[in-house]
Amino acid sequence: MPIATVDVPRLDGTRCLIMGGGGFLGINLANALARQGAVVRAFGRAPADRRALDERVHWSSGYFEDQAAITEAARGQEIVFHLLSSSVPGSPGQKPVSDLETNVLGTLRFLDICNDAAVRRVVFASSGGTVYGPADRHPIAETAPTHPISAYGVGKLAIEKYLALYHHLYGLEYLALRIANAYGPLQSALKRQGVVAAMLSHALAGKPLEIWGTGEIVRDFIHIDDVVSAFLWAATYDGPHRVMNVGSGAGLSINQVASDIEAITGTAGRSRIYRAGRAADVPVNILEISLITRETPWRPRRAWLDGLRSTAEWLAAKKHAPLM
Repeated sequence: MPIATVDVPRLDGTRCLIMGGGGFLGINLANALARQGAVVRAFGRAPADRRALDERVHWSSGYFEDQAAITEAARGQEIVFHLLSSSVPGSPGQKPVSDLETNVLGTLRFLDICNDAAVRRVVFASSGGTVYGPADRHPIAETAPTHPISAYGVGKLAIEKYLALYHHLYGLEYLALRIANAYGPLQSALKRQGVVAAMLSHALAGKPLEIWGTGEIVRDFIHIDDVVSAFLWAATYDGPHRVMNVGSGAGLSINQVASDIEAITGTAGRSRIYRAGRAADVPVNILEISLITRETPWRPRRAWLDGLRSTAEWLAAKKHAPLM
């Protein structure tokens, strides 16, 4: 179900570029922007599902390393949504040098292009799940110390700092949204991007659910509709803050997520597979969201079980598998 138009701002005629427009967040965001009247260009590799992309969205194929293609895509744009990343939080083999060269240095080159193209604002998809690292207090506010324990989180934090530098040096407006664990339609179960997508896919296929560690780590889950609406508000926000958390403000253990998925899919009682824990997984991550709810009209509106069921129904329809 699309985001209710009363809950997000209109962007009629605003020229918007989405870097990483073919992914889970990118397609959902592109479609929402088109519904709100924006003139949307999406850039990236081939979309995960081209049929899911609104026909009003202009698609540009290319790689982040292709400076000429990016320069062309950025020309004439007012707002840029930077969603691109070559790595994911749960990568089993972290490669800090590769992450730095591709994501951080690539973003610096891209910010130079945005500055030359007179882009008005960059909205960056940062990571509330990784930039803080192990925290002493929960929920975690934007003012909390940042001690990421993954190359992914270090890279996201570095990009935030460089955005602040470009704002200081050149006046480039930006807002970094630190996103919790997003889930919902169009998320791939094959790219290590989401425990919900992976578990639902396994449950619908009749396979045991796989859990890293004991299953007692706690995460903040936010439906993609709520993430997208936060990006739309970020496009129009003119307040003093440059970094905001986007989450539900509540936590669920991975074991609870598994139990809820088993209940919705009618697979309760089946065996689970517990694998060795990962070094990049912090024990608890719950985001404090009072800043964004105070500064904008945004609120998380999709309740967990409602969002989980709708996601399961979407995936079941895609797989032609009945939801029990």
